[in-house]
Amino acid sequence: MSNADREHLLVHFEMTTQMVAEQVRGLSPAQLEYKASPDRWSIREVVSHLAVAEPDYWREIQKAVKAAPDMKDKKSQATDADIMWYGIDRVVHTKTGGGHEKVDTYKDMGEALGRFQALRATMIGYIKSTDDDLRAHSFGDYGEVIDCWQWMLEISTHAERHIQQIREIKNDPNFPKK
Repeated sequence: MSNADREHLLVHFEMTTQMVAEQVRGLSPAQLEYKASPDRWSIREVVSHLAVAEPDYWREIQKAVKAAPDMKDKKSQATDADIMWYGIDRVVHTKTGGGHEKVDTYKDMGEALGRFQALRATMIGYIKSTDDDLRAHSFGDYGEVIDCWQWMLEISTHAERHIQQIREIKNDPNFPKK
């Protein structure tokens, strides 16, 4: 991995890890459980989703990197900017699948946040120390083929999407004051 690629991943992972914690710090149980409508997630459910989904994503990246490098004969179907935009763009809301919609896995915010942060520490440690050439390995488990560096970035931008979602919940006019 190039120094620039390593630094970009590291900064983004550290940023989104910190932002999730900042968004939930000091919230009351009523605020954590507030739903703008019955078909929307609460803040606790959003963090539970991250704690459920990211271990799967991490296992998938580890599996892909163990395979033989194969990007020499492939072209990523997304640019790095496309991956970054995924984290910012909340115009299109997508439904979660693949078991990651199990938002009641963690009923306790502390446990969900702790699981999220512990895995993030592992992934950040990997980013800091790996000699894996993430650009040389493809990842295509969810459709379009991208390289594994882009998949790592998408893990972090996925959290960024949900940080935006938490902000939307907190900005709802009926969000509890306490």
